[in-house]
Amino acid sequence: MNTTVPEAIELSPYSPMWPVTFDIEKGRLVEIFGSDAVIIEHVGSTAVPGLGGKPIIDILVGAPSVEVFDRYIPALVETGYKHVQEFQVAFPQRRFLVKTHGQPGHFNLNAVRYDTPFWKDLIAFRDGLRADSGVAERYWRLKGLLATRFRNDRQAYSNAKTEFIQSALKMFRGT
Repeated sequence: MNTTVPEAIELSPYSPMWPVTFDIEKGRLVEIFGSDAVIIEHVGSTAVPGLGGKPIIDILVGAPSVEVFDRYIPALVETGYKHVQEFQVAFPQRRFLVKTHGQPGHFNLNAVRYDTPFWKDLIAFRDGLRADSGVAERYWRLKGLLATRFRNDRQAYSNAKTEFIQSALKMFRGT
């Protein structure tokens, strides 16, 4: 019987340290990936000035093929990332790693091909929120309500944001 209590969803107001933290980690990732043609982007709420969120930096790494990442997983693990292999069962064209200990912070790293809908949606949503502070403010309020409602259920919290995100993406794209 699993007796662990799920970790509560904790939201934080925007911190100007989030992009600084991303830049530090991006520098480390550039050293790891070397000359391979990868693009490293800061996505998620921490990438939108003024928008609060969970204080976890979301990093999106793109390359021409997902296999590029496989050879770097040992080096990423060596620097403190945990490769969440069970994630690949549901999403075989994505690699997901988390780093929850150490400096400069906590990170979720998604690695995908940079021509996938997943890549394009994350970039479009981030850019749209950066460009429209009204939508960003509505998203922040929704996240606060959902964090209260689904305090110990991260999956339900994420699922409940989907309709807003899809609607915002349609608006940002003009479709």
